[in-house]
Amino acid sequence: MAILPIRTLPEPVLRQKSKRISNIDSAVRRLIENMRETMYAARGVGLAAPQVGTPLRLIVIGIPEEEDIVLINPQIVRRSGERLVDEGCLSVPGYVGQIKRAESVTAKGRDQNGKEIRIKADELLAQALEHEIDHLNGILYIDHLESTDNLRKIAPEEIEF
Repeated sequence: MAILPIRTLPEPVLRQKSKRISNIDSAVRRLIENMRETMYAARGVGLAAPQVGTPLRLIVIGIPEEEDIVLINPQIVRRSGERLVDEGCLSVPGYVGQIKRAESVTAKGRDQNGKEIRIKADELLAQALEHEIDHLNGILYIDHLESTDNLRKIAPEEIEF
């Protein structure tokens, strides 16, 4: 496996709408494993394929003490509630911002074996799902800022996503 370079703003791939994956082949499985390794090496809790330069609809999420999640062609099918969260991103290093996210979400997609899955999530997992799926649509968390006053500079070890 390999640790892939993480793309940062203003890389154009971060603003593209990603393509659906029609065939889960060995190249997609290799990308999944490389993305997992990259996410953990960067100490993130989620990573979307565009963040490693691949505009495909694929995300991985690794929240401590929970099983890793791989979602191919994911989409949010339900959101409820609203809360303010501090959010950062591996593709916007050195900053964190306060934005609104759903209290809970339901997402669906396929796992690495092609099996359809549905995930009901709240708290950090709901936030990570919204954040990573946004990446697949060319949206970054900074696009959700109500004001640049809600963005602050931080030390690299403080970044969560």
